[in-house]
Amino acid sequence: MSEPRHRRDLITPTVLTICGVAILCGLGVWQLDRKAWKENLIATLTTRLDRAPANLPPRETWPKLTASADEYTRVTFPAEFLPGQEALVYTPGSPLRPDVKGPGYWVIAPAQLSGGSVVLVNRGFIPLDRKDPATRTSPQGVVDIIGVLRWPEARGTFTPVDDVAGNVWYVRDVKAMIAAKKWETAAPFYIDQESPVPEGGLPLPGKLAIALPDNHLQYAITWFGLALACAGVYVAWLARRLQQRGA
Repeated sequence: MSEPRHRRDLITPTVLTICGVAILCGLGVWQLDRKAWKENLIATLTTRLDRAPANLPPRETWPKLTASADEYTRVTFPAEFLPGQEALVYTPGSPLRPDVKGPGYWVIAPAQLSGGSVVLVNRGFIPLDRKDPATRTSPQGVVDIIGVLRWPEARGTFTPVDDVAGNVWYVRDVKAMIAAKKWETAAPFYIDQESPVPEGGLPLPGKLAIALPDNHLQYAITWFGLALACAGVYVAWLARRLQQRGA
């Protein structure tokens, strides 16, 4: 085999191997970056949820609140639930509520503050067989609520269409609920209620627990391992080619 042809036969595999190793190493570095981001996120959210509840921000500051800076902040406020108004959000369970077992509904209800403003409150979880409001108690009068600021959930590609007529929703898209229910609220957030637990125990509020998966180190090791394997296969192939050429 001539020298120029021999070199040409080596160029393509070499270039492909270099590109492959570079891509795999890049994915490994990306996973390490994701690991650092995830650990910072978990630390931030855990710190917010461990703080004592502060007073609910006043109405005039609501437009300035953001999910990145304020979500999962614990708050407390007195409010009165508007009677006969609620929306049910189907849930198969919740990774943030380890006390919730099996499918059921979140009960979203409007609560009026002392100044007249309205915020939406996720009062808690109910089993599937307690969908009828008559099977549950409704708090009367002003209630001192402790909860967590949350922002509307994004609708996924495979999220079912909401059953507005049946009052069953499949994602906590409070903007859609507000539009359908004609609720008057300017809050960009809703409240995940922690307490108090209503008489009879339902809906069941509860404290959130951060349990975000953090498998990025394993993913990084996998990508770096594949890069090493790719380089090893190339070195073995190259050694064999050089040996054959020298034979």
